[in-house]
Amino acid sequence: MAHATLALQGDLGAGKTTFVRHLLRALGVRGRIKSPTYAVVEPHTAIDCPLMPAGEALAIWHFDFYRFNDPREWEDAGFRELFAARGLKLVEWPERAGDFLPVMDLIIDIQPDDSLAHPTSNFDMTEHPDEARRVAIKALTPTGQLLLEVLP
Repeated sequence: MAHATLALQGDLGAGKTTFVRHLLRALGVRGRIKSPTYAVVEPHTAIDCPLMPAGEALAIWHFDFYRFNDPREWEDAGFRELFAARGLKLVEWPERAGDFLPVMDLIIDIQPDDSLAHPTSNFDMTEHPDEARRVAIKALTPTGQLLLEVLP
């Protein structure tokens, strides 16, 4: 997990950013977690990450390429160095960066699913509290496969 890249796919409003917020909290990120929609990238540090050795922080970058009009904007922004650095990269709208992105370790596809919605469920999505989601996860690399194996 200390060096992985995860793609988050789904339509606008599917819950990608909400998923990231919950994941970051679970990994030990404290403080405000902003959406990178306008800034393109938001850096985070998980101080007490349960997946890291005691005392070792996990660097996390949350990217949102929705506003990219041309994949070359990824290269122009200098993201090659960030993606080469150790840490967890969470990428919304990866297709907007084209072939510039490295191979994703995991693809997490989030889609609304009315067939799963139930008024008494414990499912809590802040942006759409009455809608359920279907999540499909696919590993594309050995690192991604390892991540799938440790998921509960």
